[in-house]
Amino acid sequence: MENFTDVKYILDGFLFVFAGILVMWMAAGFAMLESGLTRTKNTATVLTKNVVLFAVSCIMFYFVGYNFMYGEGSSFIGSGAMLSGKTSEALGYPVMADFFFQVVFVATAASVVSGTIAERMKLWPFLIFTVVLSGLIYPIQGHWTWGGSELGGLIAGFSDFAGSTIVHSVGGWAALAGVLILGARKGKYTKDGQVKPIPGSNLPLATLGTFILWMGWFGFNGGSQLALGSKEDIDGIASVVASTNMAACAGAIMAAILTQLIYKKVDLTMVLNGALAGLVSCTAGPDLGMNIAFIEGLIGGALVVFAVPFFDKLRIDDPVGALSVHLVAGIWGTLAVGIFNPEVALLAQVKGIVVIGAFVFISSFIVWKILDLIIGLRVDEETEVNGLDIHETGLEAYPEFKRA
Repeated sequence: MENFTDVKYILDGFLFVFAGILVMWMAAGFAMLESGLTRTKNTATVLTKNVVLFAVSCIMFYFVGYNFMYGEGSSFIGSGAMLSGKTSEALGYPVMADFFFQVVFVATAASVVSGTIAERMKLWPFLIFTVVLSGLIYPIQGHWTWGGSELGGLIAGFSDFAGSTIVHSVGGWAALAGVLILGARKGKYTKDGQVKPIPGSNLPLATLGTFILWMGWFGFNGGSQLALGSKEDIDGIASVVASTNMAACAGAIMAAILTQLIYKKVDLTMVLNGALAGLVSCTAGPDLGMNIAFIEGLIGGALVVFAVPFFDKLRIDDPVGALSVHLVAGIWGTLAVGIFNPEVALLAQVKGIVVIGAFVFISSFIVWKILDLIIGLRVDEETEVNGLDIHETGLEAYPEFKRA
């Protein structure tokens, strides 16, 4: 029996470490996707943001955020052997493996924000916001859900397997608050209400980023099974991974069909975001089976096709479509659990979405506004026209290709 316990400890710990590595690789996917869907004059800044936001998120979650999310919420971590009062013996798997798996989720939420505010925000205000998001905003709402407090029973019964709301919509709400203050890119919307397309600079890079994210999602959802030490656990992981893949496929196909019907051409950028929307849509309930994941993915892919132009009509400029993918599809995926899982009440899902969304949006809006008043969020018009790279990083991503 003791040997069996050791084997389970090893297998469960391995799941956290391996799945965490896959989720960490999603940071590369976000960087490539954002670089590909924005203009070359801002690429070095985009890459800098994505590297530093990951580092900031991990550091803040270690020193502050993990305690707020899983502990008493008031103490700093004093030793790598114990996090928020947790011990490996009590958990049944290495506590540092648990921390590593949780910290890469925080960086995912921050990456959602990065794409939405791209091409016109200063670097340092964004990084300061990431400090607050990863150290306070994300962990506090996480404490109500995965931390187990249920906000005094207010969101009792709320279910989110891997984070359609807790991770993806949180990033979406924080991004929406920032972009409302920041405003649109110069020239995106004309005075007569027309939308001027600003094409991405590198669609092969965006496609690579999408496939990297797709791959990383197997760790994102599969690792959220949280155990590998039994036959039932590996069966569950296999089902979750297969369902995750199905949802992405369904989202991509739906986006391709709809763009052909609406625009008479298949829009690659919509197909990429359709796949990602399918992934986000099944993240709250990837354990419900492949048939449910197929439906969730189809609807998620459809929502993206209609949400992207909807945000443009509201003059909310989202260069990579992150609000449509992570906020809209995240809400849908969370509601889907209440629709398709008879053990989860739809009302509990609605309450969770509203409470978490309101908290994240309002707190994020306050932080963004303070930053805007103190140091300003937006670069000046000349910098925006010429590109952020030289001004923010002193480098160009493609120095051989000079603009006229």
